[in-house]
This record gives sequence, C-alpha cells and structure tokens, in this order.
Amino acid sequence: MEYRKLGRTDIDVSLVCLGTMTWGEQNSEAEGHEQMDYALSKGVNFFDVAEMYPVTPRKETYADTERVIGTWFEKSGKRNDVVLATKVIGPGNFFDYVRDGAKRLTETEIMTAVESSLQRLKTDYIDLYQIHWPSRPTNYFGQLNYPDGADYSNAVPIEETLGAMVKLVEQGKIRHIGVSNESAWGVMEYLRLSEKNGWPRIVSIQNPYNLVTRQYEVGLSEVTAHEDVGLLAYSPLAGGTLSGKYLGDQQPEGARMTLWPERYSRFTKPKAKEATQSYADVAQKHGLVMSEMALSYLKTKSFLTSSIIGATSLDQLKSNIAAYEMDLNEEVLADIEAVHVGNPNPAP
Repeated sequence: MEYRKLGRTDIDVSLVCLGTMTWGEQNSEAEGHEQMDYALSKGVNFFDVAEMYPVTPRKETYADTERVIGTWFEKSGKRNDVVLATKVIGPGNFFDYVRDGAKRLTETEIMTAVESSLQRLKTDYIDLYQIHWPSRPTNYFGQLNYPDGADYSNAVPIEETLGAMVKLVEQGKIRHIGVSNESAWGVMEYLRLSEKNGWPRIVSIQNPYNLVTRQYEVGLSEVTAHEDVGLLAYSPLAGGTLSGKYLGDQQPEGARMTLWPERYSRFTKPKAKEATQSYADVAQKHGLVMSEMALSYLKTKSFLTSSIIGATSLDQLKSNIAAYEMDLNEEVLADIEAVHVGNPNPAP
C-alpha cells in the first residue's frame, strides 16, 4: 500500500481511504466490521465518515455509521491504528432532525456536533474534522454557476467556523482541520485567516474527482498542490457507474442508483453515459477491469492524497483496493485523455 502525507502534517495516510456511508443502510454492522478488518489487513489506515451517514440520509438511521465504527473500535481495540476522519454538516433545507435543525456552522453548533460524534465513535479524539459543505451559497454538489446575487446574510463567517475548529484542536478533541465541497476561493480564505491569526492550517479538501468529474483540475488543483492541502477524492467511481454495472440501462438489485436514481442522476445524464461507455471501451481494449482502471488513474495525480472507496460487498472492496497496486501504461493514459478531451466533465 502506498502512503502520502496528510497536508503539512507528519501523518502518513494510505492512498486508499475506506468510505463508510453505506453502513447502517445498505450494509449491516457486522458487514461494516468485516470491511474494516479487511481494509486494515491490507494496509488501509484511513477511514472516513460523517455525522449525517448513512446515505441516503434519513431520521431513522441518522449517525448510525459513526456508531458502527464506534462498536468496532470498542471490539477490536484498534483505534490507534486508524487515522479517523469525520465531518460536521452545513446548512440546508433538510436534515431538520440534526441538532434540532441547528446546522449553520456556528461555534456553538460545531462544539455540540463534535461531542456527539466523539460519543458515537467511542473515542476521545478525531484525527481529521471536516466542514462537510460551506455555510455560504457557492458552487458545490455539482453546481457550476456562481450564485451571483445570492443572499449571504445567514452565512456564518468562515473566521467563526475556523475559530471553533481551532479551539477543538487546542482542546485535543481534534488533531487537524479539513474542508469538503469547497471552492478555490474558500480554500484560500481558510488559509488567509490561519496566517492572519496564527492558527493551524487546513490540511485537506474532500471534493468529487473521477474520470467523468474532473472540474477539480481547473482551479483547485493548482491551489491545493502549491498549498499542500491534499485532495481526498470522493465518488472515485462516479457513484459506481465507472464499474460498468449500469451500462445498457442495467439496474442491479440493491445498487444505489437502482434504489435512489434521483440522488445520483448527474452520473446518468446522456453525455455521462456516453463517456462511461467510452471508458469501458478503453478498458476492454487494454484487457483491464473498468473499475480498477478508473481507480488506478487517480493515483497518477500528485495533488491527490487519498481516494475514498466504498463498497457494499467484501468482493467489491477487495477489487477496489487491488486497483491501487496496478499502474497504467502510457498508452492507456493517452486513451483516457482522448476520451476526456472529446467529452470533458459530463457529470458535474
């Protein structure tokens, strides 16, 4: 397993980060424990969760994924073998059951959220605590047009949010700070405020990145490469579409796009389907498993720190982890770029 530094810290994290958002919904507690056991045995030392998981979020299963990890820590005694990341959600017209609807990323709300996560995770510290999405209106979750003229009056200043995270670092409850679903301006503002106040810097950004969603390369890649804010790539298989299992309008039983097609519709738009088929053709041409090709591609990027893989079966997990042991040759990479040039970023 390859390891990369987490930002400018002394922490080495595995190139594979174990995603957990299916535990408590598509996967049972026992299956979650089995996945953690296997991942750790293969050198994966980085686990990612969020207070809102499992997905698709609903009141009845709220925060169950953190609880699954907590019971594994309690059972295995391996808390110190894992670099643990979790997230605090931002505002939105949903999740009114979270902290009684308090989701504005104020200091009070962040302090409340972290205490609840620590209790569920059965630990007294979190290695990486992340802002799940911004408090302000901006481009995230697939938006491409800046919301010019939007109402910012209810947005919590980044300085207050970051200040709360810094207090948690000082209290020893979290070790490092990260952001998620952020913009280039947002990353630079976090860094500016840290420099201004003498505060710890953010060390990571968790944004979507895969063969059909490469907008990250446009502006954020340069910012984060120069500033050592490592990308934790989520949706590296584009919601599972880059496994090829949905090609030809297939709907595998129990798969997330079969269960919740609207939630992942960006990956099933006509241009996205076209690109996915083209990548499938590249894999077939070179005798590769499509999912393994898609995952192995990510490690060629120097701005990537780790990619977050999730699986609903142990066989899927084994295949996904194995993908990072292979290297793509120049001919494969050239064919991938040719597809991208002909059909860039079809699934924002």
